[in-house]
Amino acid sequence: MPENNLLERALLRQPIDRTPVWMMRQAGRYLPEYRKVREQAGDFLSLCMNPELACEVTMQPLRRYRFDAAILFSDILTIPDAMGLGLHFVEGEGPKFHSPIRHSRDIDNLPIPDPEQELRYVCDAVRLIKRALDNQLPLIGFSGSPWTLACYMVEGGSSRDFRKVKSLMYEQPDLMHQLLEKLTVAITAYLNAQLAAGVNVVMVFDTWGGALSAQDYQQFSLDYCARIAKGLDVQVPSILFTKGGGQWLENMADAGFNALGLDWTTSIAEARQRVGNKVALQGNMDPMLLYANPDVIRQRVQSVLQEFGNGSGHVFNLGHGILPDINPAHVEAMVNAVHDFSPELHHS
Repeated sequence: MPENNLLERALLRQPIDRTPVWMMRQAGRYLPEYRKVREQAGDFLSLCMNPELACEVTMQPLRRYRFDAAILFSDILTIPDAMGLGLHFVEGEGPKFHSPIRHSRDIDNLPIPDPEQELRYVCDAVRLIKRALDNQLPLIGFSGSPWTLACYMVEGGSSRDFRKVKSLMYEQPDLMHQLLEKLTVAITAYLNAQLAAGVNVVMVFDTWGGALSAQDYQQFSLDYCARIAKGLDVQVPSILFTKGGGQWLENMADAGFNALGLDWTTSIAEARQRVGNKVALQGNMDPMLLYANPDVIRQRVQSVLQEFGNGSGHVFNLGHGILPDINPAHVEAMVNAVHDFSPELHHS
């Protein structure tokens, strides 16, 4: 275990002396030093695919802030790209695929990428980051969930209403399951390769799970996430984050992950009551709060901590990723507030 093992201990609900803090997208566009490296790389995808530069941007926020974890700098769409769909990013529109899934034969023809071949740049980045961390902090590895990747692959990019992917799911559920099955195998292999390369914690981002109905969420998203949790070769702490999934916490707590990420629409106190001692909770300050002045940020950090209450089992985080135009000083106010206010909640 790294010297600072607060994150792992909190995820396993073991006693600690303060609440750990990290932030989704903590390596990213809000930092001027990140923007410089991205310019050097040429574009976002080239940055992801360059292990040395991915390592550099992973380390940047740790030089500025007292975070308790590094998170691998990568993208959730590396797997569909490695399957041959041709990922690219359009300024102002986000990710797009040159060859989205349009026919059943497209699903039949999808290869399962070998993580140490087609996705080797990710594993190489993990190995470099591990060396750079020098056993000081844990490294979080991650993947998108099968459902979330399927949404991008069928829609061809981001979507407001998920019309294409839901039409496929309702009209041809067997085909949808075939796609999710392949993705589950690919994601499990990918996370196991990250584990073999040295990550200490894994997280599954189910960004679009909240777009499903309760019945469909269980069948088309959560069941596959549960299979991934079961398929991990190494027992490390694991986190499942379903944005918009607050209504299904009880089911999610049974999926085999150690912790659930919460977005800002769910009360963390209520979530703790509902899941009891089954899982730890991660979250859940509204990312927009970082636009407020540092005094307001400090107050709101304190209220999230107090809402969770005494004892272990909480990892402080935003309820989604940080926005690109946030003032870096506001991040510092948030991190320092967690350090200042959380110790009193850990002394029985």
